[in-house]
Amino acid sequence: MKSQLQKVLQQVIQAFQIGNFKGADIILHEVLQKETNSADTIFELGIAYAKANRFMEAIAIFYCLQPHKNNDVRIPYNLGLIYSLQGMHQLALEAYDLALTIQPDDAEVLINKGSTCNDIKNYALAQEVLEKAIKISPDIPEAWSNKGIALNNLNLYQESIQAYNKAIELAPDFHEAWSNKGVTLYELKRYDEAITHYDKALSLKPDYAEGWSNKGNVLKELKRYDEAITHYDKALSLKPDYAEGWSNKGNVLKELKRYDEAIAHHERALSLKPNYAEGWSNKGNVLIELRRYDEAIAHYDKALSLRPDYAEGWSNKGNVLKELKRYDEAIAHHDKALSLKPDYAEAWSNKGVTLNELKQYDRAIDHYDKALSLKPDIDWIYGDLAHAKMKICSWSGLEDLLEVISKKVMANEKASSPFSLLALSDDPFLHKKCSEIYAQDGYPANSALGPIPKRSKKEKIRIAYFSADFRNHPVALLTAELYEIHDRDRFEVFAFSLLKSSAEDEMNLRLRKGFDRFIDVDSMSELQIAQLARELEVDIAIDLSGPTQHSRTGIFSYRAAPIQVNWLGYPGTIGADYIDYIVADQTIIPAQSQQFYSEKVAYLPDTYMVDDSKRIASSRIFTKEECGLPENTFIFCCFNNDYKFNSQVLDSWSKILLTVKNSVLWISENTEHFRVNIANQFERRRIDSTRIVFARREGLMADHLARYGLADLFLDTWPYNAHTATVDALKAGVPVLTLEGQSFPSRVAASLLNAVRLPELITRNQEEYEALAIELAMNPKKLAVVKLKLANSYKTAPLFDTPLFAKNLETAYIKMHERYQADLQPDHIYID
Repeated sequence: MKSQLQKVLQQVIQAFQIGNFKGADIILHEVLQKETNSADTIFELGIAYAKANRFMEAIAIFYCLQPHKNNDVRIPYNLGLIYSLQGMHQLALEAYDLALTIQPDDAEVLINKGSTCNDIKNYALAQEVLEKAIKISPDIPEAWSNKGIALNNLNLYQESIQAYNKAIELAPDFHEAWSNKGVTLYELKRYDEAITHYDKALSLKPDYAEGWSNKGNVLKELKRYDEAITHYDKALSLKPDYAEGWSNKGNVLKELKRYDEAIAHHERALSLKPNYAEGWSNKGNVLIELRRYDEAIAHYDKALSLRPDYAEGWSNKGNVLKELKRYDEAIAHHDKALSLKPDYAEAWSNKGVTLNELKQYDRAIDHYDKALSLKPDIDWIYGDLAHAKMKICSWSGLEDLLEVISKKVMANEKASSPFSLLALSDDPFLHKKCSEIYAQDGYPANSALGPIPKRSKKEKIRIAYFSADFRNHPVALLTAELYEIHDRDRFEVFAFSLLKSSAEDEMNLRLRKGFDRFIDVDSMSELQIAQLARELEVDIAIDLSGPTQHSRTGIFSYRAAPIQVNWLGYPGTIGADYIDYIVADQTIIPAQSQQFYSEKVAYLPDTYMVDDSKRIASSRIFTKEECGLPENTFIFCCFNNDYKFNSQVLDSWSKILLTVKNSVLWISENTEHFRVNIANQFERRRIDSTRIVFARREGLMADHLARYGLADLFLDTWPYNAHTATVDALKAGVPVLTLEGQSFPSRVAASLLNAVRLPELITRNQEEYEALAIELAMNPKKLAVVKLKLANSYKTAPLFDTPLFAKNLETAYIKMHERYQADLQPDHIYID
């Protein structure tokens, strides 16, 4: 009869599979009427189909059998199990709920419902359901382990660990509980403990693919990438169809910048699991690195079509939109992520970064604060927060923030980008340590292109300048003439433009004519750019950016040229051993400070900074009235960027203004929040806000230089001096008073003053700075002598002699090249 029953059941299954549910029910109803005791036999056949992984046949049988045995909890329970295994989670939940209407206190049903809730990421419901199961049967380890998963995803990490501990106490050989506890320890960055738990799980079950992959994830975080790959490979050898394992390995390959292999692994994951939203998103992350932004967006869109509630996908897409400068759309995507996951710290931080790009610094600060309240260890966020606060002179808590950053940097933590730290601290050791952490994390040396074969000496040395600032930018304003007057008998001069410029940018048009070859590489990956530089046989690659906005330090990690140089764009060490030299002078880096630079120093004789002698003031005549300046008043000025201001500087300026009664301070207007906050800071120091005059931004640099003539004395900031602004002031005949510190950015103005033979304007402490400012303001004759000396130096001082600078820099390049040709390692170079 069983054989006959199986034939009839095949008819039921066939009818069910073509959607003829009524027909399937009629057939089964007839069988049950004839054989009233056959229901149990039919159920057992359903179980047999399920065990044989013939899930659709099992579903057909249980589904059709259910109305005829509507009080048998086993039927909806098994339907739930099969639906869950098939990824049909909503149907599984409906089946479990039906089972619970039959038997509300069935712990096994509750446990499996809780597991399914975890699968669909409804962790709050999972926790609720599993707690009910535990009240009914507190000694089932699976209930505790599943509860641990829910708690982990609710960021209730300590409670999660307690749940896993209970599961392990009940079943010491429960390998999944050991592994799941390892996941929570991983979330807590307790990596050594996580590895111990994964090792325990694997000792209990050596063929546990998920355990090998999970341990690989920890090794990835520890940057033990080769070991991580070995563990992923082991997982995949045990479970070749393990989509998550392929994608996890792809994530490590991305970190190793082996992008083609990473993409191949993500594609393998997606071929195995086309509805794997995280896999689509992970591949999108690689495409971003390759600057294939449109493709990345398409992949994030695919991920979101599969999982509209995928908060990480929304925020990742927001990051791409930010790169494309589609800021409003970026913010909308981060907001969507936060509506889905309000405690998603990275989305708060990512939105903060976008608001920062929009110069909405006050809102950016709020978002960084929120992110930190949720997750205090987000990479680089402390520096981002501090820099945003400095942009609007919001200084409360800044000293405490610097202390936190300093401690974290000394502990090798990713607390701040190097640039953000420059204006916060005058400690060159801290600067170097921060740069090393940043370079090692984002741009470690990469041997993908192999060593550069030694080339025979050519007639001309090929030098290439790499910059995102070949446009209307201070770096371009200073260097434009240099490119034009390089000695073409000895050098070929290339430009690698890392950022596409506006067609209307006049500076960019001039620069394109100043190079032998100007190459736009905005859309190329760092590997491709390095490969191109090698193909062009560039001898010396000069990074004009360092770790600043839009920079591409990764290019140099591949060794784009035999000699690689850090110059001008970043006032400090890049902290990477593949950058051979930093261009400086004896003032910027005295011998005792060489220890604070990973590069060898190429010492120029006067100053490391170049100027464009063609950059002169316009003939426009400005009046004090149109600039908002009072007549018959001493005009102090400082046209530095907002982030260079700080409370110590304002303390000194306020003392100066209080003493020099008939004086005002003329500063750049920057943003509205800056103006309000800086005025309030002066008011607290008893300086009437009417004595602070804000200078509007001039469209033409020549006009800006022309209006400098209204000022009497430029007051510099520290620890981040005026750099280009010092050159501007001195060109315009306005003396600059500076306070020389210990770090690169705090010694630039001193270098420039030495290069115009005005060392008497360099002070070493606040008291000296304040006293000299007051003396110059109240002693017109002394100030007149200084101004006359500056005026006389204009035609002879090294700072304004661009051809002389070019010759000195070229001599440094030649010496670097000669050492390379002689198979000598980079060493400090001194140009007489």
